[in-house]
Parts: sequence; C-alpha cells; structure tokens
Amino acid sequence: MPSVLHLRRGGTSVVLRLDPDVLPCVLHWGPDLGDLTAAALAQLLPALTMPVLDSAVWAQQAVAVLPQHASGWLGRPGLLGSRAGRAWSVVFGAVAHVVEEAGGPEWPDGPEGAIRLRSVGSDVPGALEVAVELQLLASGLVRLRAGVRNLGAEPYEVRHLEPALPVPGEAAELLDMTGRHTHERTPQRRPFDLGRWVREAWGGRPGHDSATVLCAGRQGFGFRSGRVWGVHLAHSGNQVLSAEHSPTGWRLLRGGELLLPGEVRLATGEEYRSPWLLGSWGDGLDALSGRFHRTLRARPQHPRRPRPVLLNVWEAVYFHHDLGRLLALAERAAAVGVERFVLDDGWFRHRRHDRAGLGDWYVDEDVWPEGLHPLVDRVHALGMEFGLWFEPEMVNLDSDLARAHPEWLLRTEHGPGIPSRQQHVLDLAQPQAYAYVRDRMSALIAEYRIAYVKWDHNRPLVDAGHWPTGVPGVHAQTEATYRLMAELKARHPGLEIESCSAGGGRLDLGIMEHADRVWVSDCIDAHERQRMVRWTGLLLPPELMGTHVGSGADHTTERVHDLSFRAGTALWGHMGVEWDLTRASEAELSQLAAWIAFHKEVRGLLHTGEVVHADLANPALLLEGVVAQDRSDALYRLAALDHTLTWPPGRVTLPGLDPDRRYHVTAQPPGPVLGGGTWAPGWGAAGVTLTGRVLAEVGIQSPLLQVDRLVLLRAREVGSDE
Repeated sequence: MPSVLHLRRGGTSVVLRLDPDVLPCVLHWGPDLGDLTAAALAQLLPALTMPVLDSAVWAQQAVAVLPQHASGWLGRPGLLGSRAGRAWSVVFGAVAHVVEEAGGPEWPDGPEGAIRLRSVGSDVPGALEVAVELQLLASGLVRLRAGVRNLGAEPYEVRHLEPALPVPGEAAELLDMTGRHTHERTPQRRPFDLGRWVREAWGGRPGHDSATVLCAGRQGFGFRSGRVWGVHLAHSGNQVLSAEHSPTGWRLLRGGELLLPGEVRLATGEEYRSPWLLGSWGDGLDALSGRFHRTLRARPQHPRRPRPVLLNVWEAVYFHHDLGRLLALAERAAAVGVERFVLDDGWFRHRRHDRAGLGDWYVDEDVWPEGLHPLVDRVHALGMEFGLWFEPEMVNLDSDLARAHPEWLLRTEHGPGIPSRQQHVLDLAQPQAYAYVRDRMSALIAEYRIAYVKWDHNRPLVDAGHWPTGVPGVHAQTEATYRLMAELKARHPGLEIESCSAGGGRLDLGIMEHADRVWVSDCIDAHERQRMVRWTGLLLPPELMGTHVGSGADHTTERVHDLSFRAGTALWGHMGVEWDLTRASEAELSQLAAWIAFHKEVRGLLHTGEVVHADLANPALLLEGVVAQDRSDALYRLAALDHTLTWPPGRVTLPGLDPDRRYHVTAQPPGPVLGGGTWAPGWGAAGVTLTGRVLAEVGIQSPLLQVDRLVLLRAREVGSDE
C-alpha cells in the first residue's frame, strides 16, 4: 500500500506518495502545509485520486519524479538507455525509501538544516538499480537528481536521465530566458500549453541563449505577486530544460544532461548520476529567487569578505600591452579606490591578436622581458590584488602547443572542425593535456601571487571527440573542467575564479560550485546591463555578478551614457571598472572615485540583503532594491529605460520594507540630488517619512527621468518620535 511523506523546511512543504514498487511521486510542492498528522496525510491519497477511466494510461494517478514508460506514462521517459538494445524498459520489483536529516549518522556532511528522501529501485531482470534523491534545504529550495547503476555483465548505455518536478494546474504561463552574445538574459513568456516546451544547449555550455531558470506560474505573475515555480539545472555542459503538459493533466518541469551517442557506457557496477535539478517557488519571482540566493549564501565556500572593486584592462588596452601604459593605468586605478587589478588577454607568447598563442601559457618574453614582475610588484605596492586572464580549455592551431600535441585537441575523424573565434578546444580529459594546463597555471599563480583568475571559454564544443577514437567528449570535458578548478583552488587557498564564457555563456550553479563570480556579459552598455543584471539576478545574488563601469561610448553598442548612469548601474553587483582611466578627465576621475567610495559603503547591504523589484504600472521604469535582513535600511534604484507615454511618469512603490515601521526616504548621492529642480517631486528636497506598508501599497511620486537616467533612493528606519 502507498504511504505519504511530508517534508518541511524554509516555508516549503513537499508531500510525496511512496509506493513499494514505484519511485516517489510529488503530490504537493509549494507553501508550507503546517504540522499534518499521519491521519490527515493519509486522507490526501483518496482526496487526489482521479476518476477511473479505461486504463492507467489515461488516468495517471501518480507520475514519479523519474517518469517511466512502463508505468503508462506517454510523455518523455525519465530514463532512456539500453544494453545493446535490451533492458530499455525499466520495471521495479521493489523500491526502498529512506528519510535522512543532515548532520545525522547517515548524512553527516549534508547542508545544515536539510532533509532528504533517498529511494532505490531494483530491476532484477534488467540488471539495473535506479536511485533518486530529493533534498529539501533549509532555504526551502528543492534539489533533485537521479542515478542509474549497471548490475549486468554487459555495458549499459545511458541516453538520458531527466528528473521532473510537477506543478499544479494553476501554473498556466511559462517564463524563461533567451539571448545571444552581448544580449544575454532576455525574458520570454508563453502559455503552458499541452505538449512540451524544450530548451536545449548542445554547445558544451548553457549558452548565451540559456533558459537559465524555467518558470511556470499563474497567468501574469510578476516579481511581487502571482504564485510561481521554477527550475534550474546545475550543469555546465550540454543540457535540457523542459516544461511538459500531458493530456492526463500533469504539468512537469524537467531537466538533465544531454548525452551524445556512446558518451556514458556503464561497465558492471558503474553508476551515472544526473546533475542537480534545483526547484524553487514563491508568491512572485522575488520570493522564488530569494530561495536561490539564501541557498548560495549558506554555502561554506560562498565569498564572505568584502568583494574587491576591480579594474579589468581589456577595454583599456586590448592586445596592446605596454608596461608604461599599464603602470599609469594602475596608478589611476588605485587613486580612485580600485582594490584588484586584472590583466586580461594578450600577456602570453605569440598573443598579439586572437589568431595565435592560446595554449602557450608562458609570459611573452618579447613584450615582458622581465616577466610580469614590474607590473605585479607595482600593483601590490599600490595596495591592490593582482588578477590574470586565462582560457585554459582552448587552443589556437597557431600555437606551440597545437603544433607539438595535435592529439590533445578535441576532434573527430574529420579533424578538429570549424574554428570559432579562431580557436579550438583542448581535451582536458586527456591526462597529459590536463596536467600541462594545471601545472602551467599553478606555476604562474604561485610566481605572481595571483589572487584572481578570469577564466574564459569562448568556443562552443562542437565536433568534440577524444582522439584517436573520436568518441564524444563533452561530458568528460565538463567534469575535467570542474576538477581543474577545484584542484587549483586546493593548491592555492584563497584563489578566486570568475566564470566568463564570451560573457554570459556559462552561467550556472554547476560552475558556481567552483567559481566566485560570473561575467554577466561582454556588453557593459548600462542600458543593456539593467535588463541583464535584473534577470541574471533571478538565480544569482548581486555579489556573484560582475558589473563594470565602462567608458562613455560602449565597446559593443557604441551607445553613450553619462557617468552617473553607468556607475549607478554597475553599483548593483560585484563592482568593477573597464575603462582607460588614463584618458579620463579629472572631473570624471573624481566622480568615479565618489561612486566607488559609495559602493564600498553600501556593499555590505548590497551583498547580504534581500533583493526586491517593484511591478510598476509604467513599463518604461525599472525599480529594484536591496533591503537589509533586519529591515532597518534599504537602497533602491529607479531607472528610465524608455520614453514614458504618461508625463509625469506616475508613482513608484518601494517593496520589501517592514509594513509597520516608519522609514525616511531620500535621494541618495552620488546619484542625482532632487532638491530644487523642476524635475523633482514634492518630496525631493527634504525627503518623506512613511510606513513600509504605505510605501509598498501607495508609493511615492517618481521624479521626471529622461531615457537612460537613474536616481538612487535610500529608505532608513526612523524612531516613532522622529
């Protein structure tokens, strides 16, 4: 007979049906249901039993978290594989279910406060063992993965393993992201119709068009209202996210690794486990993303020291490395408050352009006759950390490495395939290639006391086969990349890594197990970054997103913005600068220094507080904020990204404050001051004091903002007598 299990953590309930011969089925995933008795839980089974039709195929009473074709499920099977064409249909003779709490004897190293269900099914005729693990974390986030173990004498090939989390019928609308290089994280919506909405990534990384988080919710859900559920796949290689709506009424959010033919062939006793599928829900997207943020911030490896303001030299010098120019840039960077100086592409042998040198990880003696020491020593003397750019997984054909070891390239029997950005991929699954890259990077990190590696990945993995066999190698390459990052960090305690993939092409929680920051996009146009950071923030908190102040004319769009808009936009993350400061005026340097000083003042709030967004009636305006955990302080940014059809533009609300406390709201320098100008609202000169409830429900009048202008708003708690 089936039983019912109720898991509760972080305001979330997960109710599961447990059968003796079927993997678990989720009956409820969402709001906390309270302390239900065993009798009350038992009543859920008859309460949710469907009318009996002519067969189990047409009335799916329970769909497991790994849906099975043999159970009558007519959608995509959760597990598909075979042993040379046999053992492809999985039926369990028995399934064992075990509940464990983190810190207990069975799960001593589990995340603090978490609880998990492990279920293992045995298919004796098929000689397979299939396991699923569902964790409910202290934040209320769900983690789900599956595994398959071959118990037979012959190899078993896994074609796909895709767990699923069901959502209720009210989830009628889908939201995910798409994009392209320099235009990442663009939201798109569609109805949750019958059939499947599929988002696949076949380039060995999630890609610039990555779905990132696939959400399903009530029609018209926003940041502050409308119940919504979402999933993210914590994996950096080929992958799929999908939303499946069956004629039997089930709505599933699913995800897994996309495997190439023959990529995972299990010998006797070997197991393959899927990446984690992470699930969150909330009344509005802010609540959904808050669970992701709290989970990330609770990790032991999460960066906790203040995020150093950095300067990256790429858009200042490109490949034109000159010691005198770089020293002058370092002097100016230190003078405006920069704390980390990053030397980008162009420092290694033969690298005067992007067509040569990748893989030759030796300092170019022609450009740097004394090595990097003169620059590094001066950077350290100025009180800044030193960072260096690498692209460890890539190689140019015009390189000493490729000429010496063509067998180290990922390739098929047709050769290494088409170039992309003039480069190909180094096969890190080959032990000798892996050891070469590891040892060269490690030697440089030690010699130059490198605190930070910008880790780039500019070419998608097509034609990615191991040589000499040519068998597919994306899965092994992804695992080797994780291993290399982990090994370098173990060798060099305190080393930080930024995940960059031609900008935002590899932005996922698999890579974030090892990285400390992502480069959101190669486009730092502040207008574009307003959208990119907002939607990347659905997954990542501000301290993990690289946000830079560029020069007046953007590198990718050639759009020109004033410094206040550029710096006010870059404020909302791990702040940096990407600008030739030797060409900046004294007035610009002074203004930039003020913005950097303010970022240092408030980064403790920005990098620990709760991220909130307002659902404004005026689509030309964006308002987002960060509210302190104790609700005593909040910083908001109001930006106009388009012309408004109504003028004045109307009221804006300030979400996230304690409804019963009083707050004084003012314009926050170094953003524009509102006092005295004709563009200022009535409250602009002195500010206004209102309760959090009034600010969230009624709001305040927006100042007149032209396109691509912003204002910062500060809300500080005041006592009852103020």
